[in-house]
Amino acid sequence: MNDTAHPPSLPDRLSVDPRSPYYVAAIFEHDVGIKLNDKERSDVEEYCISEGWVKVPAGKALDRKGHPLMTKLKGKVEPFYR
Repeated sequence: MNDTAHPPSLPDRLSVDPRSPYYVAAIFEHDVGIKLNDKERSDVEEYCISEGWVKVPAGKALDRKGHPLMTKLKGKVEPFYR
């Protein structure tokens, strides 16, 4: 279906949370991967290339609304399509 179409370019900042202003639904029609310091991560919730960070869940802890608590990891961020 989407094999002939080129995927949209990856933005500088992207979030998987639909409530975020950095959420782009068209990008998630394709499989996106993230490398942090040359190691692939599968638990990234949000990233920013220019600032060099990713947000990942901090264990099983939840906030009062039931969403996972996030921690920010810094390094070289490389998003890619699989």
